[in-house]
Amino acid sequence: MSLLEERYLSNIISKMAFGFGKMAFVAGPRQVGKTTLAKDLLAKRGAGKYGTWDDKDFRKLWHKGPASLRTFLQSNGGTTTKKPIAILDEIHKDRRWKGNLKGFYDLYGTSFDVIVTGSARLNIYRRGGDSLLGRYFPFRLHPLSQAEILGKRADEPTSFIESIMSPSPPALQAGSVTKFERLLKFGGFPDPYLNQNDQFSALWRSGRLEKIIHEDLRDLSRLPELSQVEALALLMPDRIGSPLSVQSLREELEVAYDTVKRWLNYLENLYFHFTIRPFTTRVARSLKKEPKIYLYDWSEVEDHGARFENLVASHLLKACDYWSDCGRGQWDLRYLRDKDKFEVDFLLTNKNKPVVSFECKYSDDRFDPSVLKFAGQIGITNHIQIVAKPGIWQRREIDGLNILIASADAVLSLLV
Repeated sequence: MSLLEERYLSNIISKMAFGFGKMAFVAGPRQVGKTTLAKDLLAKRGAGKYGTWDDKDFRKLWHKGPASLRTFLQSNGGTTTKKPIAILDEIHKDRRWKGNLKGFYDLYGTSFDVIVTGSARLNIYRRGGDSLLGRYFPFRLHPLSQAEILGKRADEPTSFIESIMSPSPPALQAGSVTKFERLLKFGGFPDPYLNQNDQFSALWRSGRLEKIIHEDLRDLSRLPELSQVEALALLMPDRIGSPLSVQSLREELEVAYDTVKRWLNYLENLYFHFTIRPFTTRVARSLKKEPKIYLYDWSEVEDHGARFENLVASHLLKACDYWSDCGRGQWDLRYLRDKDKFEVDFLLTNKNKPVVSFECKYSDDRFDPSVLKFAGQIGITNHIQIVAKPGIWQRREIDGLNILIASADAVLSLLV
């Protein structure tokens, strides 16, 4: 089976959404593999149809109403008696998409397993009033990760915690380090990772940014300043890993503070980047507002240490989103920093309760004691220092804090 035939969300969509008669809303970055995932489920089912808003004929059927759409989605030419899968791609580009989809689902939802895919508004329209409430389960598709490439997955958060508590490192497949190094270099988007060619990757990244800004952002916002937003996006790889200064960006772009904030919000809604906010509960002299930003495509980041930290952040966010989307808690990714500039890179929380903290060290495997400043305040008992150097798995305990210093290829293989 090839790498892309079985993405990590395939089984959970079939089990949780289809199994309970819900639509599956699959959102995520452009070119992360949403359509491929949906089409693979369709191919395995052998019944159903794919329709995309980018197809003029499909748009005509969509506007004609639910009955015409049902006829199209059932006309796959097969003889199977299995329930057909209806893939509706990019329908969020229609201003009335929610109302039209509600009408189709309420009339014919029991006759189809429905997958709706999109890169932006599926996420945006979850906020506030939602006429589709109770009719769908949302899922967030992330780029490839070390665990997914190795064919592994921590379906339960407890299995990850138990694994990192083990005195021995996990048994790794041959080539695990090489696969991790490729992931760090080419990023986790399927096309550049699978092609593993520098020139292809450069062209792919340029084309992806062009489409995000001049197609997706144009459709979402109707902003006239697309070239300036593109300039903002090009500045962001140099801001990875540090508290974000909107004021600095404002000065460099020569626009208003609120304008930069609005542009950043648009880019985040389009899955160009994600933000991590400080955890403040019980943290003395904590930073309150300043987020850190990371890119979904960490290969955009030139600095090796920042790229490594971005990769780890992406892996941790993928696990948080997966566990939350599967109903295994309310997981979130935060960081710790106080006004004395003590900092821990990442903190996993469940229902706002700290679970385990992480520190990233690209070129240094010595223990960083910064976590000791926070551990007693927030009540964590497990801390992992992730290093880029392979072959490391060291355990120690300091003041009741279980500490693991371990190689990234090993630790990240235990996630999702």
